Amino acid sequence: MNAESYATLCDEVVSAVSKVYIGNEEVVRKTLAAALVNGNVLFEDHPGLGKTLLAKAFGRALGLEYRRVQFTPDLLPSDIIGTKVWRQNLGTFELLKGPVFTNVLLADEINRAPPKTQSALLEAMEERQVTIEGDTLKLERPFFVIATQNPIEYEGTYPLPEAQLDRFLLKLRVGYPKSLEDEMAILKARISWGKDDPTADMEPVMDRGTFLEMQAFVEHEVFIHDEVLKYIAGIVREVRKDERVEAGPSPRGALALLKVSKANAMMNGRDFVVPDDVKRYVIDALAHRIVLGAEYAFEGVSGREIVEAAVKRVPVPKEFEREE
Repeated sequence: MNAESYATLCDEVVSAVSKVYIGNEEVVRKTLAAALVNGNVLFEDHPGLGKTLLAKAFGRALGLEYRRVQFTPDLLPSDIIGTKVWRQNLGTFELLKGPVFTNVLLADEINRAPPKTQSALLEAMEERQVTIEGDTLKLERPFFVIATQNPIEYEGTYPLPEAQLDRFLLKLRVGYPKSLEDEMAILKARISWGKDDPTADMEPVMDRGTFLEMQAFVEHEVFIHDEVLKYIAGIVREVRKDERVEAGPSPRGALALLKVSKANAMMNGRDFVVPDDVKRYVIDALAHRIVLGAEYAFEGVSGREIVEAAVKRVPVPKEFEREE
């Protein structure tokens, strides 16, 4: 299959998910782009905006296994990755795998669990493996985490450290419905479903094998010119140079922008990246990787402002051609 064929499949996934998750189609497309490169996504937004429904719908549409973990203050690392249990009748230990052994893991309200539990996900998110009592186990491909956190409740929460935020390819906001019509569409959809969760009735658009093929196409077949690589690197370096920034995006941030730009190119039926692919994701991929100086953070300066300013200062490559 070529890029155009895969782009058609992507459109079908977005359409299927959007029938269940009514509202921001751009968020649906960006979540799919992240999934195509095994990227983890952090949703930071108010409760009740459909983040959980969106994650479940994605798992169904892509033909992948989906599991959910509700993070709470008493959640233990073994509740996520699993543990070994002694079986007296067998005289041996039995491995009980945790919910991390899936394709799509929803970490709901991730900032409600203490740092020790949050860190249990780090190895899985970055290396696609877990270590249980000295034994390292590989996770089945594909694997990515969709996590949520509430930005307005701080009592009883544990803010994600920079090291863990850096493991999220994108940080997105769902937002409230944009219009009265969107709000009514949600109400009408609920009436037509006749239940709160319609994902069980969704038909998969593809199977796991097809999705893995799409991921391989993004990785190996989508071309990116040196001028576009220079554009990505220039933006990242410009962010770091901003006097308001105490710590800017690491090379992992530049790699995140590279990967999601390639995914966006394929979703648009191309096997090459253009600067607009980079621009579309630059804020989502870099803003959460910025640590502001204390005085600027106190003044309300945001990572988004820093990235927007950097993009304006970096010239866009006007002409480049694919090298054979």
